[in-house]
Formats: sequence, structure tokens, C-alpha cells
Amino acid sequence: MSVQLIIAQVLLMALGLLGISAARPDLVVEHGWKAALALGITFAVARLRPRTFLKLGPPFWAFTLVLLLLVLFIGKGTQESEATKRWLDFGGPFRFQPSELAKLGLVMMLASFFSRRGVQNKLLSATVMIVLTTALIFAEPDLGSSVLMFGLGIILMYAAGVRISNITGFLFALGLMALPVFSVYLEKHPYILARWQGHQARDEERAIGLDQIGLAHRDLSWGGWWGQGPDGRRYEYFAAHTDMVVASVGFTAGLLGVVTLLFCYWLIVSVALQTSQLAARIRPMTAEIHGASILATGAMFMIVGQAMVNLAVAAGVFPVTGVPLPLVSFGFSSMLTMSVALGIIHSALREVKRNLPETEARPAEDRVAESEGVGLSAD
Repeated sequence: MSVQLIIAQVLLMALGLLGISAARPDLVVEHGWKAALALGITFAVARLRPRTFLKLGPPFWAFTLVLLLLVLFIGKGTQESEATKRWLDFGGPFRFQPSELAKLGLVMMLASFFSRRGVQNKLLSATVMIVLTTALIFAEPDLGSSVLMFGLGIILMYAAGVRISNITGFLFALGLMALPVFSVYLEKHPYILARWQGHQARDEERAIGLDQIGLAHRDLSWGGWWGQGPDGRRYEYFAAHTDMVVASVGFTAGLLGVVTLLFCYWLIVSVALQTSQLAARIRPMTAEIHGASILATGAMFMIVGQAMVNLAVAAGVFPVTGVPLPLVSFGFSSMLTMSVALGIIHSALREVKRNLPETEARPAEDRVAESEGVGLSAD
């Protein structure tokens, strides 16, 4: 397993506990045991080989589509917005957000599809998979998650080796077809446009959602360099333990905590890119190695792409979208799927290293020492 990934996951979960201890102390114990369970799930998933995820990709993706369909009929909203049906609630602990599982399902499905069939003349089938999954989330309505899902599909195409020109043409054609649909969608759900206009408004008292962001900014500034600790005095505001948890982290652990959080996400990007780079050196590249490379890149974007959207909202760059901060925000649906995604990266990296040529698999310092020894003996 990758030590870098383990460090990143543990630090992110620890920062989440700090932030939640300041925002909602009553939820710390619950969040703590869920984080421990999620970490155990990562270790369990990491023991599997990529071929397992590639084989399970089609049925698991189909299962997530069924869950997304169920949301449209029996889905539940939140206390703040009953109109947005994003949750399935079967009572007790069986309450979850199917869109989180759908991200994982799309990663596994497209990795399985491209590794088996290649990338030549296969864009239509892949496009249908991406559009169908995105459309079901779009209909909930959940604009933030649907944009992330669509972006995830594009990244997976690129990771599989689809030409940039083909992806660009696909985006242009799809954009033209989606314009009338998007116009009707905004008319049916006016809160989305109102939220964006509120984000753009200059009058702070009238801007929708600006109070929440303004209080989050104040928490970040009050945190200073080292933070106020979980017992520091602060004002309560909506979603301080979920969507705006980075502000709670900043208040509790200061700039040091926020920088550590960003560093952890960078570690995840680094390990996933390393996996893809090592996979490209393997000749011949088998379907499993190709699939492992796609899985690692897709799982990485699942985590880091969502993190960047959440942080952009907290910074006031994007309007409020309701996207949690991976592995930090309170909520088990997101933490579970992101922990599985980390386990997939562990699995992909181990499989790639297992198939590297012997000279590539050995530590770099050993290869350098050997080359120096050969040079000395030649003299």
C-alpha cells in the first residue's frame, strides 16, 4: 500500500474531526467511528486486484442507475429544501445519497469498458453511459453533482486514451443539444439561477447565500496562523460541519490546517499520476494494466475534483452547490465512496508495480548503485 495515501487519508480525517469538534461537538463521536470504519474499508478494498473492479463495473454501474431512478420516485429532500430529492431513506442508518455511489459506478464501468474494447470508434457507447448517469442526477435536481459527474466522464475518456480532438467534438455537439434542455431546467428550478445571481450581487445584505460564505470567511480569518482550537468562541451558521467544513478547520487549526489539507489532496494526485506513468512503461500493456491506470485516474478525480469545487465555494468563487469536502465533511455517503476510491488507487498502484520489469520495480537508489558498480568494474 502507498504510505503517502495512508498519510493523506488519516490527516484529512483528523482535520475533519477538528473542524466538526468546533462546529458540532455533539457529532464528533459519530464522525469518529465512521471515519475509523471508512479507513478499514480502504484497507479491505486495497487488498483486491483491479480485475475485480473491472469485472464488477457493469453490474455495479447498473445498480447505481436503479438507485438514481428510485430517488426520482421515493427520494427524500432535506429540511432546507424538500424539493431536491437526493437521498434514499430506509430508516435508521440506511440513509444515503446514491449520486455518491454513481460516481464510483461510472469510474468502474468506463474503466471496464475501455480496457476491454479499446478507445477506437467506441465513443458513442461511452457517451451514452456518461450522459445517462449525469441526466439522472441532473433530474433530482443536483446541478453541482451532475457537473462533477460529467467532468468525471470526460477525465476518464482522456485517461483511457481518447483523442483530444474527439473529446472536443463530443463536447461541442453535446453542448448544442443541451442548450434548450438547460433553459427549460432553469425555468423549472428558478432557485439555481437565483443562487447564481445572489452570488454575483454586490449588495451583501441581499445576496443569496452570502451570509453563509461571509461567516465562513470570518472563521478562516479568525483562525490566524495556528487556529483557535475546538473550544474557541464562534458564531454558528448553516453547513459549518458539512459544505463549509474547511472554514471550521481553518478556525480550529489556522492556516497550518488549511495548508495541510491542500497538501493531502496533492499527495493523492501525486500517487495517482505516478500509477499512470508507471503503467505507461509496461510493454505489452494488458487490459488489466490499462484498466488499473484508468481506475487510478478516475478515483483521483472523484476525490480531488470534488474537493476543488467545495473549496471554490468556500472561497466565494463558485455559488453554493451543496458538495461536501471529501474525507473531511460530516456524512457517511461521501466518506464511504471516497474511501473506496482511495482503496482502488492502492490496488492499481500495487498491480502496476507488480507488472513492472525487474529493473523498473527495484528502488531507484539500488539501480544507481548497480550502474556505478558496473562502471567501476569496467575501469
